[in-house]
Amino acid sequence: MRLRRLWIRHRNKFFIAVLVVLFIVVIAPSKSISNILKLEEKGVIYVDGERKKDYHDYEYMKLEALQKGPGEGGASATLPPELEKEKDEIYKVNGFNGRLSDDIALNRSLKDIRHPKCKELLYLADLPNAAVVVPFHNEHWSTLLRTAFSAYNRSPRHLLKEIILVDDASTKDFLGAKLDNFLAEHLPIARVVRLPERWGLIRARLEGAKHATADVLIFLDSHTECTTNWLPPLLDPIARNYKTAVCPFIDVIDFENFEYRAQDEGRRGAFDWEFYYKRLPVLPEDEANMPQPFKSPVMAGGLFAISSKFFWELGGYDPGLDIWGGEQYELSFKVWQCHGVMYDAPCSRIGHIYRKFAPFPNPRTDNFLARNYRRVAEVWMDEYKKYLYMRQPGWLETDTGDLSEQLAVRERNKCKPFKWFMENVAFDLAKSYPLIEPPDYCNGTIQSLADPKLCVDSKFKGQFDRLDSLGECSQSSQFQFQLSAFKDIRPLKSHNCWDVPDLKDKHAPVLLFGCHKGLGNQMWKYDMMNKMILFGHPPSHCLDSSVTTREVFVTTCDMNSPTQKWNWSFVNAERLRNYDTLDPKP
Repeated sequence: MRLRRLWIRHRNKFFIAVLVVLFIVVIAPSKSISNILKLEEKGVIYVDGERKKDYHDYEYMKLEALQKGPGEGGASATLPPELEKEKDEIYKVNGFNGRLSDDIALNRSLKDIRHPKCKELLYLADLPNAAVVVPFHNEHWSTLLRTAFSAYNRSPRHLLKEIILVDDASTKDFLGAKLDNFLAEHLPIARVVRLPERWGLIRARLEGAKHATADVLIFLDSHTECTTNWLPPLLDPIARNYKTAVCPFIDVIDFENFEYRAQDEGRRGAFDWEFYYKRLPVLPEDEANMPQPFKSPVMAGGLFAISSKFFWELGGYDPGLDIWGGEQYELSFKVWQCHGVMYDAPCSRIGHIYRKFAPFPNPRTDNFLARNYRRVAEVWMDEYKKYLYMRQPGWLETDTGDLSEQLAVRERNKCKPFKWFMENVAFDLAKSYPLIEPPDYCNGTIQSLADPKLCVDSKFKGQFDRLDSLGECSQSSQFQFQLSAFKDIRPLKSHNCWDVPDLKDKHAPVLLFGCHKGLGNQMWKYDMMNKMILFGHPPSHCLDSSVTTREVFVTTCDMNSPTQKWNWSFVNAERLRNYDTLDPKP
C-alpha cells in the first residue's frame, strides 16, 4: 500500500524524467547533445563530438606583456657605438649580431602576429607529446639557449617531453661542460647529444631523432624563437592522422637588430628544376579557410613536426645525404608518395635568423650537394629526373653510392610514382617553373662599346652584393649573363637577378637579389637597334658605366651616350622582336 501511494504521488515526476532522458539520448541530434554536455574537466569542452581545449597560457602571456628591456616584444634593438669593435669580432664568427643577442633576454617576449582567428581556435584535448630536436655547430650561446627557452616557455608542460640539442662537433669551449651545467640547472628537460666528428645537419637531425622517446619529432634550427601557442597547431593534425608532417609559418628575426617580423602570410612550398626552393600561391579554397592548415608540396627545410612512427616507417632521412642539401625534397617526396600528407599551419609561427653570411667553411672537399640531389632524384623522381639533368648535366657524373636501402623503403611502403605527385600535389608547379624553359632573349658576355675590351663582371661586391665593376672581357663564367625568358638579367645559371630597388640616385646601383619572376624592379629589355639595356616597365632608365672607374650603374637613358651602348655575344633576334607580346610566365 505504501509503495502504491508513493507511485501515485510521484508518477508525474517519473514520467517527466523518462521523457527528458529519451529526448537527450534518442530524439536530440548529436549537435544538441554536445551543446548540452558541459565541461568534463577544466578547460575541456565538446565541440561536434570532439573533446577540445584552449591551450593558451594566459598567465604567462600577462607576465610577458610586463617585460622590459632590449628587443622585448620582438622590437629592434641597437648597441652603443663603444661596443662596435666587440660587435664586429662576434659578427665574424656567426654571420649575425651575436653581441646584441647577448643583451636580449633568453626569454624575451614576442608580439603576437598570428591571424586574429588563431586566438579563438581550439585543439584536440588529447594530443601526443613531442620531442624538440635542435642540431647545432658552433652556435652562439644566447641564440641557442633562446631557441630552447622559447620552445619550453611557450609549450604546455605535458606536451613537451624533451629537448635534444645535437652538437655537431662544435669547437667553441662554452658549448661543452658549461652548456651541460647550465641546462641541468635552468632547463633540465633539455640535454645535449654530442657527435664524435662533423656529420652535418642531416645526420645530426637523424641522430637526435634516434635519441628521442616522444610520440612526435619536432625539428628546429639552432637560432629560432617559438611564439605564442606554437605547439598545439603542429600536433593536432598528427593526432588525427599519424602519417602527417606539419610545418609552421617561418618568420624573420633580423640578423642585425633582432627585430621579429613576418616573412609572408602563407605560400606553398615548391622547387624549380635545379632544386632551388621556391614558393607557389595559396589556393583560393585555402585562402578562404585561413587560418586552418593547408596542404603544401614541399617543406621549407629544418622546421617541421612529424610523428615518430611515420618518420621511421619512411626510414628517417636518407643517411647517405651528407652535410646539408636535398633533405627537404627527399622527406617531402617520401611523405606524399608514401601515403602521407603535409600541411603548413598558419597558427604556429617560429622566427628564424637568416644569417648575413655563412661563417663556417665547407667541411667537405667533394661536391656533396650534387651527390645529395642525385640520390634524391634517382630514388624518388622517376622519369622527371631528366629535367634536373637537362639543367645540371654535371650531376650525372656524380657517384650516388648505394641506393638499395632507399629503394627498399619505397618498395616496402608501396609508394606512389612521382608522376602522381606532380599531377595531384604539385599540380601547378610546372606553370611557374616549366619542365623545359623557353630560350633566353640574350646571353653570353655584355661588352661595353665605349671600351670594347671591357665587359660587365658578374662578381658582385660590397655589403649589398652590388654589381659595381667592368672587367677585361673573357669567356669565363665570370662574364656570362642571360636575359632570361622571365625578362630578368642574371649571371648564367644563377637564381639571383639584377635588381634596382631605388632610382633616387643619379647613378642608381644594380644589386643582386633572388629572382622573383615578378617583373617590377627586375625587368630588363635589350634594344637591338640602339644597343641599349633598358630597365623598368615602361623603360625609363638604362644600364650605364664609367670606363675610367669601371663602375656600373643605372641612370636616365641618353641615346647619344657611348657608355650606355652594349653588345651581347648572343642575341635571339626573333624573340626580341616579339618581346612585348611574350608572356614572361609561361
